[in-house]
Amino acid sequence: MNNYIALRMDDVGASSKKFNVYSKYPFCNTLFLKYLPPFRAWGPYNELSEEKWFDILNLLSKFNAKLTIGVTACYVNKDSSLIPFYEKFPGQAKIILSGVQNELIEVANHGLSHCIIGKHLPNMFSSNRKNHREFWDCMPRKWHFDHIKTSQKILKDWIGYQVSTFIPPGNVYSLDTIDAAEEFGIMRINSSKIIPSQTKVNIINEDSVYPFHDREIELYGIAWLENRIKELKQNQEFALIRDL
Repeated sequence: MNNYIALRMDDVGASSKKFNVYSKYPFCNTLFLKYLPPFRAWGPYNELSEEKWFDILNLLSKFNAKLTIGVTACYVNKDSSLIPFYEKFPGQAKIILSGVQNELIEVANHGLSHCIIGKHLPNMFSSNRKNHREFWDCMPRKWHFDHIKTSQKILKDWIGYQVSTFIPPGNVYSLDTIDAAEEFGIMRINSSKIIPSQTKVNIINEDSVYPFHDREIELYGIAWLENRIKELKQNQEFALIRDL
């Protein structure tokens, strides 16, 4: 589709926003320093509230825009137990579902956990950023298949149909991930990293995608998204990633 742009927001439901805590300055990853605003690079920050999700839907309707969201199927608790997104955040899940039903939102698979479960908590003296990438090629092939299979089932149980788009957390994935994606009904992978494969899965780059995270809206407010939509709308029309 020429002259179309897909808005893509990642990390919905991911516990990485709480536990992916590190400093942008290597020597400040010690103890509490990485939590201080002058030094911290990412977390912690809050999940978007129900009110902000209503604001998002209103913006999409107002500007005739669409949004693909990368949803992490499960929230990983401190004790490594998993809870499905729609159970952890039932209010948000209900509002998002209304956006899906009105074709304003596409739910994409953004992993089961977004992290290496059991290694996801902040480190005392170093960054834990690497552990908040789920699909490293060093992980067993079974890991990729189990995580894709389970996340696909959870998302289908919530929205009522099989998700067909996959957004690798942190743009990290491998041939095993692609094989698992094909096995469990994923038709396309959207990433800045392109891995050629012999599967039927379409690997699409970000040339026609505007990627961001829910972090931007949480930190800068709904006005941040409105300004991005206004800027992009000047020269392009909006589409979901599955329709590109």
